[in-house]
Parts: sequence; C-alpha cells; structure tokens
Amino acid sequence: MKLSITSLLLLLTMLVQAQYPVILTQREQARVIDELLDDRLRTVLPGLMRSNGVDMWVVISREYNEDPIIETLLPATWFAARRTTMLVMFDKGVGTEMEYLAVARYDVGKVFKRAWDPDAQPDQWAQLAKIIMERNPKKIAVNKSQHVGLTDGITANDYEQLKNALKKDFQSRVISSEPLAIAWLETRSEKEMAIYPQICRIAHLIIQEGFSEKVIHPGITTTDDVVWWYREKIKELKLDTWFQPSVSISRNEPEAIFAKRPTPVVIQPGDLLHVDFGITYLRLNTDTQQHAYVLKPGETDAPDYLKKALATGNRLQDILTDQFKVGKTGNQVLADARAQAIKEGIVPSIYTHPIGFHGHAAGTTIGMWDMQQGVPHNGDYPLHYKTAYSIELNATVKIAEWNKEIQIKLEEDGYFDESGFRYIDGRQKDLLLVQSNGGINRQ
Repeated sequence: MKLSITSLLLLLTMLVQAQYPVILTQREQARVIDELLDDRLRTVLPGLMRSNGVDMWVVISREYNEDPIIETLLPATWFAARRTTMLVMFDKGVGTEMEYLAVARYDVGKVFKRAWDPDAQPDQWAQLAKIIMERNPKKIAVNKSQHVGLTDGITANDYEQLKNALKKDFQSRVISSEPLAIAWLETRSEKEMAIYPQICRIAHLIIQEGFSEKVIHPGITTTDDVVWWYREKIKELKLDTWFQPSVSISRNEPEAIFAKRPTPVVIQPGDLLHVDFGITYLRLNTDTQQHAYVLKPGETDAPDYLKKALATGNRLQDILTDQFKVGKTGNQVLADARAQAIKEGIVPSIYTHPIGFHGHAAGTTIGMWDMQQGVPHNGDYPLHYKTAYSIELNATVKIAEWNKEIQIKLEEDGYFDESGFRYIDGRQKDLLLVQSNGGINRQ
C-alpha cells in the first residue's frame, strides 16, 4: 500500500486498539476500487462478452436516476452519473484490446476515454449513434430486462432516444444485455477474491464484539441497544452497509407470553440471540446471520440442546452446498437439497442468494422464504464458476427442554469455483457466548 509514515502509524494504532484488520483510508480505498475496476475491465469483461456473443455493450444513465450497473463501472470518486453518462464497451475481436469509450465531456476513470466534443457535435445522442455505426457491431446490448431488476437500468426515455438515433438496420441489432450483465455482476475476479476474506473477517469480528459482554449487560441491554451499537460501529470504522442490522431473541418462554413483552426486549441470561448483519467495503458486500447464547450465572458453556440445534443448521448448510454443480439451476439445487434434508429429518427453509456488488445480487437464486418449491426465472438461472453466494437458510428444531420449536437462522458468504464451494471466511460452528458480567457500551 502507498501509505505515508503518519498514515501507516495511524492504521497500526487502529489495528492494535480494535483488533480488526486494517481498514484503509478513504484515499487508499479509492485507489483499490479503481485498480479492481480496471482489472475487471481488462481481464473479466472481454471473456464474458465473447462467451455471450456480444460485441458491443452500451450503458446509459442519467444523474439521480441511476442504472445499478453503471455504479460498478464508475471511478471511486464518482458518486453517480453526471448529466447523461454514456459508456461504450466494444470488442474488436480476439487478439485485440477492448475499446472503452465515454460519450461524455471528459474521461470516465482511467479506462473510458472521452469520445465526444460538444462544440463539434452538440447532440450527444447523434454522437453515440455515430460511434456505434462506425464500429458496425453485430449486437448492441443495453440494460433492458423483463425479469432481473439489476439488469433493467435503462429508462424508457433513453431506450427510445437510442433507437431513434440509430438507422433502421442498426435498431434491429439492439438486444437485452441480461445474460452478459448478470455475468458481469456475478463474476468475481481473482483480485476481488484476494480481499474478500478480509471484508468478511471484519464483519465477523464486528458481530462477535456486539455479541459480547463489552456491549451486552443482561437485564439492562435491549435488542435495540445492540442494533444501534452495530450501526455506530459501522460508522466508527468508516464502513457502509446495504441494510440495517437486526437482533432478535429465542428464549425458554411460551411464544404467547413472549409476544406480549414490551419492545425493545431486554436481553436476559439464558437467551439465544440472533443477528442479521452486513457491511459494504471496497464496493463488495457481506451478509451474515449468527447466534449467541447468554450464559446464566455459573454456566461456562451453552446447553447441549442448543449446540445440537446449531449443528443441525450446519448440517443443512452442508446439504445445500454439496449440491453446487456448475450448470445446475437454483431450482434444481433447492429441490435436491430440500429432499435430502427432509430425508434426514431436518425441517428446512432455504433462501440463498448471490452476493457481490449488491447484497441481494444478480445470479442464481436458490429459494426464497415464501417460494420453497422454486423461484420463477431467477431460480432457473444456472450456477457458474467464480461466483459468490450468501448461504442463507434456517432449520426448525424442536427444543424439548423449552417445549417449543425454534429456528436456527444461519447465513454465511461463500465462493464457488472449479475447486468446489468454500466459505470465504469460514462459518459459525460454535455459539458465541455472552458473559453475565459487563456493561452496555452506549455510543
């Protein structure tokens, strides 16, 4: 990293104090984001365009009406499109470099070069049409999709403007970018996967700190206290999130009684805690659900029946990820995993989704909580290598000691490539333990 001595000392101090991996300064984050983008454009996109039979991809977005994909193509210091931003990616053929053009008043990052002089041609759409027709592509892919929101970013107005700007024989070449756009969003580069474990590790460590006696004082701390501690911690570490965390409780108490308790609920010894938590760092997202047990006075470990319940959840994870085979659709994976789980006496609910540039990302969807028999379209999409997923699911377990059923809700981020499936930073296999002595850290 290109850090000054002062910055390096500051980061090392943060590492010693917080025991978190070093979190880059804003300047260093921007540098890394731009390097990752440049690498993806050079090493990932050309192969995806050729495998999908697309020689030109045009992404058009207007300021404050963002195409979700343009956010993955802009430099780190750009928060959004500027006026109307047009990006053209053209494959001139195998053995030649891709051409990256910005039909804009200036370069867009290091790769997209300015290809419009408003003084010479005031009409931006006419300039885009000229660029397209000069290159004579066989297919002109735009982000228009019936089924996948993340690949449906072109507005109706911009789509009509593009079609009207082109001559008739070029209009017929305009196609949906959906397969290519999904591939762009779901495919992780080698450089991204080199840093993704650290991002997931940071998320795991934040969860562990929140579910500890540093934050939770049983009998005083509420679920909302912990939620807000997590929110403050994310900001303290100069990270972002794509959803707000949630904390819930299962306890040895009839649901009818528990439901009548005032909210937020005060955490008590003997509670089984659950958190749903995610961060955004270097344009990559995490999504994690874990459990913690609040020790009763005199206890040094969680009860065996809760540890066995967690093991049931882990077994369901294994059943699901054992079904990962390239080319297999999400609905096939879901059906086979559910059949195996039920055969083993597990009550499963599976709702696993891709993760990467977005939390609920584009790619193979494996169930939804209310669609356990299959998900139309997104569930029919097949698994590809070099893709990441949040393995999200729950197992309903009967706790005889509590005379009730509880759900073990787990979620961990993983990666699928030619070597198989692996968790990016491991997974929870033991309950986190909260001691009964401590105090709430109200920030």
